[in-house]
Amino acid sequence: MIRVVLADDQMLVRAGFRALLAAQHDIEVAGEASDGEEAVRLVGELRPDVVLMDIRMPLLDGLAATRRITGGERPADVKVVVLTTFELDEYVFEAIRSGASGFLVKDTEPDELLRAVRAVVEGDALLSPGVTRRLIAEFAARSKEPAKTEGLGELTDREREVMALVGIGLSNEEIACRLVVSPLTAKTHVSRTMVKLGARDRAQLVVLAYESGLVRPGWLG
Repeated sequence: MIRVVLADDQMLVRAGFRALLAAQHDIEVAGEASDGEEAVRLVGELRPDVVLMDIRMPLLDGLAATRRITGGERPADVKVVVLTTFELDEYVFEAIRSGASGFLVKDTEPDELLRAVRAVVEGDALLSPGVTRRLIAEFAARSKEPAKTEGLGELTDREREVMALVGIGLSNEEIACRLVVSPLTAKTHVSRTMVKLGARDRAQLVVLAYESGLVRPGWLG
């Protein structure tokens, strides 16, 4: 059972999400928060699998709350999916840098929201359609001198290649086509790379790919 905490200051929004999620056989709404401070507290008390977090929250905004939840003191395997009414690039960038595993606009189709909850539990990153390429372009624009990434030297040549492909926004299926392997093999390479680097999900793998210099601006082809 996937346990979810809803964090949004709008009661009607929470009610709508609760009704959708509670109707699923594999999802349970463990708690609700109307401000960022409460969201952080509930995560510590309830140990959910996923937090659906609004960006514009009272007392503590959603990005700051996400940073606290995904920081060093966080319960293991808690994933945050940031929800907002604005698909703005700076929000996407900061949400991922703050530790979010996914980013969705609130008018996302119900099936997409359910897929997001299940996907992040499996370790996948989830972004609204059309966001991924812009996110990567933003990393490219902001990229600085490569930083030393712990564990990068432990990767095999194939794992480094796979990490670079994740870094330019390819899915497992697209990586499989590029490398002429099965999607399962591509997923295995991605998973092993994440383990070696201590990356919590694909979103963080994108961050590491750029920060380590493995992927550089202009490599979007």
